Amino acid sequence: MGCSGQGLARHSRSIDFVLDSGEDSRLYPKVWMSAPAALRIGQVSRKTSLSIDTIRFYEKEGLLPPPVRTSGGYRLYSAMDVADLEFIQRAQGLGFSLNEIRELLSVQRQSHEVCGHIRDLVSQKLQVVRGKITELRRLETALSRALTQCKKELRKDGKHQGACPVLHALKGGRRPGASR
Repeated sequence: MGCSGQGLARHSRSIDFVLDSGEDSRLYPKVWMSAPAALRIGQVSRKTSLSIDTIRFYEKEGLLPPPVRTSGGYRLYSAMDVADLEFIQRAQGLGFSLNEIRELLSVQRQSHEVCGHIRDLVSQKLQVVRGKITELRRLETALSRALTQCKKELRKDGKHQGACPVLHALKGGRRPGASR
């Protein structure tokens, strides 16, 4: 992915607003007043394969702007909102946390992309992933050693007295029943 942000791109939007004439007047983006492309939450859910609860959660967490609502209270989403949800899904697939995704969206919503900032975020994420891989390799080694000990102990004829070496090691090297 280059600095153009292809694959995770979000276009900035400039929206004109219209004031409705109801008793509790609200401002609505002009695009909603004429756009047949507005989708209800169920349609967005089917289109993105996200649950309705997940979409609402992203709104609550500020990852998705609050949607315009119909006079009946139904949420209406634009193609831009669907693109944001797809962006969030792809970023999560790459291992970014919701806070990191919020930051990516914030940077992306600026009038120009800040490639250096995004590079730094991705670099930090890569360091975290490499650290996790190192820790998983240590865990794999420890589990492999424990399994080898178990196999050795179980091969001893009649000498295994019920003291599992793994349990012994988990107890801090103490023999069962021994005091500290």
